[in-house]
Amino acid sequence: MSASGGLTGRPARPEAVVAAGHGNHTMSLPPQVRRTPRPFPVTLHTVVAIAVPMTLAYLSTPLIGITDVAVIGQLGDAALIGAVALGALLFDFFGATFNFLRSGTTGLVAQAMGAEDREAEAMVLWRALIVAALAGALMVALQTPILEGFLALMGASDAVSAATRDYYTVRVYAMPLMFANYAILGWLLGLGRARAGLVLQLIMALVNVAGSMGLVMGLGYGMGGVAAASVLAEAATLAAGGVLVARALGRRPRPALADVMERAAFLRMMTVNRDILIRSMVLLGTFSFFTAMGARYGDVILAANALLMNFFLIGGYFLDGLATASEQLAGRAVGANYRPAFDRAVRFSLVTGGALAGGLSLLALLFGDHLIYALTTAPDVRAAALVYIGWAALTPVSGVLAFIMDGVYIGATWSAMMRNMMLLSALAFFAVWAVAAPLMGNHGLWLALLVFLGARGVTLLAATPPRARATFGPTPLGAA
Repeated sequence: MSASGGLTGRPARPEAVVAAGHGNHTMSLPPQVRRTPRPFPVTLHTVVAIAVPMTLAYLSTPLIGITDVAVIGQLGDAALIGAVALGALLFDFFGATFNFLRSGTTGLVAQAMGAEDREAEAMVLWRALIVAALAGALMVALQTPILEGFLALMGASDAVSAATRDYYTVRVYAMPLMFANYAILGWLLGLGRARAGLVLQLIMALVNVAGSMGLVMGLGYGMGGVAAASVLAEAATLAAGGVLVARALGRRPRPALADVMERAAFLRMMTVNRDILIRSMVLLGTFSFFTAMGARYGDVILAANALLMNFFLIGGYFLDGLATASEQLAGRAVGANYRPAFDRAVRFSLVTGGALAGGLSLLALLFGDHLIYALTTAPDVRAAALVYIGWAALTPVSGVLAFIMDGVYIGATWSAMMRNMMLLSALAFFAVWAVAAPLMGNHGLWLALLVFLGARGVTLLAATPPRARATFGPTPLGAA
């Protein structure tokens, strides 16, 4: 999901960053000296053409985790299943932490595209790949203290810890590849090449699934086989992404390292990424707190809440496609200095997202009990989940604004505002929880979560008109 507002430590009104002058390198310019607008059309079809392929791509992601658990589950060892779950949790954490390499790249590339600055488009990719390589190397170098600290924190049994080590010490070498894939995917999405992004995600899923089944069930490599399949999947995806990048760049001359490392441009990228990282950490922290507080109500409620969160996750896979569309189109409109395209992108994304979220919530209310019964056979967990299913069914409706506006703010690189609104929404969550949980129990916890999701979207939407005026000038929002 997103980014936002003014970038600290830069010239006045840095949210009005555009690609301009200085050898075609990206510079920060105040609105009064912006370029002539570069119009481009935005229609409902434009939004859907990006959203649908990326929705399919995001829906392929759960297939990897499900396959890993299913394959290891065939070995009949509970410790191995627990190790896969723990290892995946750790990699998911780092994936969420460094996902700014995807989202931050998308916004910057989309702006360069809107400004028709081909050199800036390439520069963003090279800078993101440099950060990806350094971050990946750091994760490999620190693998032992990271893993041992995580295992100590989790308090897992000796058997689970040993199996987790077998898994992690192989899969950790996928991290540099994973981070590079984030950068390439963000670059392609910034150019509006959603189908290419879908191809890469499908390669990732298919190689991982085939590799896990072949190495574990066929060759008997156990935990190491599952981890090696992840490394192979990332390597295959990176190879395919490299081919797509090479074709897109064509015969353009390779930029000089000094240009790639230009201080102002690199600082801007790192500032945007920093704000996205803070926003992501607050988001993860809030959801972790939700889980921890659910555990206080007992194992049954903890399990029921975990099952019900699948309604939010499933809705998120669908809404993330629209968020990606709003990222690309909003960023391109900022780079092109073309307010009508920005307004249409926001409007079409909100309308489409609202209809989709409403449909998802309705389906959850009508048929959610079937999903619960499919996910667990435990009668007490089923009964508890049915008590709270109404709250979970409302998460797509409550969160749709947050998904869409996150995309808009990432694309526009209004990262500081997005970060600040995330912090404000988290405060709203804790305030509601502090009052409602003692009175309503787990119902109050779910109420706080819905307020958190809704507050994120509402605050970002309310902040959009002044952000847009500062970026484009005093054109009324919605004027086309």
